[in-house]
Amino acid sequence: MFDFTGKTVLITGASMGLGEGFAHGFAKAGADLILTARSADLLEAVADVCRSMGSTVTVVPGDVSVEEDVARVVAKGIEAHGKIDALVNNAGVSDMRGIAPEQFDMETWNWIMSIDLNGAFMFMRDVGKHMLESGGGSIVNICSIMGHGANELNVIAYTAAKGALRNLTLQLGCEWADRGVRVNAVSPGFIVTEMVRPALEGMGMDKWIASRTPMRRIGELDEIVQPVMFLASDAASYVTGHDLNVDGGTNASNGYYQIPPIHQAWNADTAPRVGVGYEGIQPRPDWYEAMSAGIPGIHYTADTAGEA
Repeated sequence: MFDFTGKTVLITGASMGLGEGFAHGFAKAGADLILTARSADLLEAVADVCRSMGSTVTVVPGDVSVEEDVARVVAKGIEAHGKIDALVNNAGVSDMRGIAPEQFDMETWNWIMSIDLNGAFMFMRDVGKHMLESGGGSIVNICSIMGHGANELNVIAYTAAKGALRNLTLQLGCEWADRGVRVNAVSPGFIVTEMVRPALEGMGMDKWIASRTPMRRIGELDEIVQPVMFLASDAASYVTGHDLNVDGGTNASNGYYQIPPIHQAWNADTAPRVGVGYEGIQPRPDWYEAMSAGIPGIHYTADTAGEA
């Protein structure tokens, strides 16, 4: 659908998941790539696939939360390719423990902020400066529908970080527009990759997400790759400061949960929710009870799964 021949795209968080999907998509479209994440081995595996598609790929491992690493990734990418035409700010983390906001620790808060917000800004700043000097470019931030408002599945630090990143997108999209640099965002709903599909389906989370999504299903990887490529491409040459929801209609709907979210039952012994909340108008269905003990490896070990 898109032709990125002669273009160089920098992708953060490119070692797995959405980042790997973005790398494959841009490589198929003819782009040369600069890939970064913390794991050199995983990055090289992604790079090898992209090279087999004809892409020239530079791998620069680094931590997006470390300013020196960000500067090094950008500098080495420009040194290798001479330019950066597009940046996909994809690196991000969350917290799967299901901790209520009133119990949330600052160590985890700062960790999420350092990657999801600070790291994204540092890449926008450093790549944006290069693009302004070279006469233009496109930045696409991976935000989230969780940054648009309240959601029973949200993590308090994640919603703060993604909401701030969305506002940065709007601000820089306007500030840099007259100098040829477009800044946009895609806010995914729940997108399934092959890495997480077994867990989502095994725990029943796919049914829970589908139950509150107007399209009644989880999004597939290609359904987020194509919108990101559109915003990075010349097809979106008159689009800046825009945040595109790719969520099956979730953020177009209103309402809150009917079945109490299962994670409200987690951490009862270590970090219990304070006060009595809404009990819901119907009991949890049997398939949802698979998550009642929490997430394997986080809330219990595999050898105690049968006791949960």
